[in-house]
Amino acid sequence: MAVWPNYSTVSRRQKTLQVAIGTMPTTTGLQLLVDSTGIKMLGEGEWKTKKHGANHRRQWRKVHLGIDASTLEIRAMGVTDNGIGDAPVLPALLS
Repeated sequence: MAVWPNYSTVSRRQKTLQVAIGTMPTTTGLQLLVDSTGIKMLGEGEWKTKKHGANHRRQWRKVHLGIDASTLEIRAMGVTDNGIGDAPVLPALLS
């Protein structure tokens, strides 16, 4: 029987979790699509906020993804604060 870690254990371990995306060289070049999405880290749920108001300010992080246009594989990834756009992160994603 497999035992999966609970939410508290996963949350505690995420501080030291290292994610490595392997590279696959290409000889034909790479068309990289870059976009970002927001992830809410802290804050109440939408229903509670509408019903009772927010007790705390929500905190967001942005995940910037570089996706290979031909294979749709994630080739690069970066996480920043919510105030950072795609343009300042682009050199790091390309490298």
